[in-house]
Amino acid sequence: MNSTQKQDLVTYLSQFLTDNRLNLIDQVMNLRTRHISVMLENIYQPHNASAVLRSADCFGVQDVHIIEDTYEYRINPDIALGAWKWISLHRHCEPEVNNTAGALNQLRQDGYKIVATTLRPNSVSIHDLDISQKMVVCFGTEEHGLSPLAHDMADQFVTIPMYGFTQSYNISVSAALCLFELTKRLRDSEVNWQLSAEERLDLLIDWYVGSATKGNALVRHFCRQNGLEIEERWLDPPEEEEEEDA
Repeated sequence: MNSTQKQDLVTYLSQFLTDNRLNLIDQVMNLRTRHISVMLENIYQPHNASAVLRSADCFGVQDVHIIEDTYEYRINPDIALGAWKWISLHRHCEPEVNNTAGALNQLRQDGYKIVATTLRPNSVSIHDLDISQKMVVCFGTEEHGLSPLAHDMADQFVTIPMYGFTQSYNISVSAALCLFELTKRLRDSEVNWQLSAEERLDLLIDWYVGSATKGNALVRHFCRQNGLEIEERWLDPPEEEEEEDA
């Protein structure tokens, strides 16, 4: 779809949402950012990764990248509380390749600074991290942290100050602390951190579909009425499509 067709789809879908829902989506959209993203590398406890998704949504961070070289990630719905519906979840799980390298190389090409959370020397405090450039903040497992490759590919090391005997935060706590600090500073800054017009339009479609009853069916109806190709993501499981067409 071109921009005009997307806008027409947004207008069509808006008819099926309440004013309260439309206002909430508008408020959330105005505070959404892609200036900061999150990467989770081989997190083997799904409840921890799911808690990070929830924190990302709560702090207005749109993109979460999950590396699945070692462990397959399965969303824990009781922890994530539906957060995966509103963020952009990027799963890197290609077989027989190093997904950490592939993901970080692509993010760097897209203009992101690679920031590794670590206790290694030469780390800067999260309070002092320069937020002027787009960044992806990378988190590893609680036991081993990020992989040596992720450390080698990082542009900067960052740490969260700790003042106790236990020099380790739970991974979900670490992510929440970092996102709280960084998003607060970002919104208080003069950095252009908000979404572009095109990004807003694409997200509005996703969020309207996720909010409307039978949102996918509404998109299919709009596409058929306007002679547009129906993207695969708008297709429901076969039994649901058969029921709709019956």
